[in-house]
Amino acid sequence: MKVVLNRLVDTGKSTLGKLTIHDDLKECFSCKTLELSWKDNKRNVSCIPRGEYLVTTRFSARHGEHFLINDVEGREYVLIHSANYHYQLRGCVAVGKSYADIDKDGEIDITSSRDTMDKLLSILPEEFYITII
Repeated sequence: MKVVLNRLVDTGKSTLGKLTIHDDLKECFSCKTLELSWKDNKRNVSCIPRGEYLVTTRFSARHGEHFLINDVEGREYVLIHSANYHYQLRGCVAVGKSYADIDKDGEIDITSSRDTMDKLLSILPEEFYITII
């Protein structure tokens, strides 16, 4: 199983992308992603650098079951979790079904995040690698 997050556009406030899961050569699932803009990997205000990372499942009271992106240089607790707005993120990756301006503030948000997170948790193993490009 191969998991790839392809960053498509940086708006200055957020980074929009597509997460794809491949089984051999077949795409078996994809969803949208929402991250903070690139700001030199600064903690709490930037998305993380491109690269390959080990991801493990994790549970917290705040996010429930979600994923932890391990060994991000200079960072701790970079997660893949449900969220709808860029201001809910501190360097983590939110997943969802589509993009929309949910709160009508002129910024792109992500929809159906909790449902998308539940789907990812049902598909992905407890440990896998993600490639961010």
